[in-house]
Amino acid sequence: MNGLCADFGDYLQHARVQQRLSPRTLRVYEDGLERLQTLLAGGGIEPRALGIAQARRFAAQLHREGLGPKSIALLLSVWRSAYRWLGLQGRVALNPFDGLKAPKAPKPLPKALGVDDAVQLASHVPDDIADSRLEARDRAMVELLYGAGLRSAELIGLDAQASGSAAGWVDLPSMEVHVLGKGGKRRSTPLGRAAAEALQAWLAVRGELAAPGEPALFVGARGHRVAGSTLRAMLSARAVAAGTPAHVHPHMLRHSFASHLLQSSGDLRAVQELLGHAHITTTQVYTQLDHQHLARIYDAAHPRAKK
Repeated sequence: MNGLCADFGDYLQHARVQQRLSPRTLRVYEDGLERLQTLLAGGGIEPRALGIAQARRFAAQLHREGLGPKSIALLLSVWRSAYRWLGLQGRVALNPFDGLKAPKAPKPLPKALGVDDAVQLASHVPDDIADSRLEARDRAMVELLYGAGLRSAELIGLDAQASGSAAGWVDLPSMEVHVLGKGGKRRSTPLGRAAAEALQAWLAVRGELAAPGEPALFVGARGHRVAGSTLRAMLSARAVAAGTPAHVHPHMLRHSFASHLLQSSGDLRAVQELLGHAHITTTQVYTQLDHQHLARIYDAAHPRAKK
């Protein structure tokens, strides 16, 4: 490096600066300055003459080279810091990177299981059952997560009986689950046959585990409301035992519930209501999963799509 960029690089080597920055951060700064120097030299631009429009072109060039939003944001931060220091030194009149932001990273799509994998997980029966009562509980919890699209907190918050203080409860005669969702909103969702049967099997033995006066529908081995960590550990281990090709967590079954309903019905509004989303834009993310499903079918089945 040479010129103003090199001066900032020398500043970074001062002992007081190095005490504040980790070796990794120093390497990030050095690599960023090398990158800036290359861009400046390639454009025949003096560092003090760099303008806002040219700085934007530098950011666009990084994007064209395939750098991700996080990498671009990191480089822009280094360059902004360099020009801020040069400005404090009176070496440049403006900071061309002030206010310049990296492109937004696309939001990752929610992860959902395939239909076959979800059904296989829900119907899995372990080879070695240490406690048939806990197995009945676990099966009912899995069926409710996938069959009713409940959030983890909604499932854990269910009580065995409806009451004024109940966060949620199951109405088996009506085949409905009533839950208290986000924002204190109540909603009801239908209960499928498989989930109802699993719940009946669990309720038949729940009294053997539940502590006296415990209102929770799902209880742990000590008789009190099951913890979120217990639910996550159980589901992860059950998925491995069932041969599910993914790390499964409770919310993945909610995503699977929504995605599979949308694949079958195409009714976005109905899925919104079942999930308890306040805005349909939240539910629309599942249309992208549905399009991916259709694309896979096309690639596998259409003669002009095959390689």
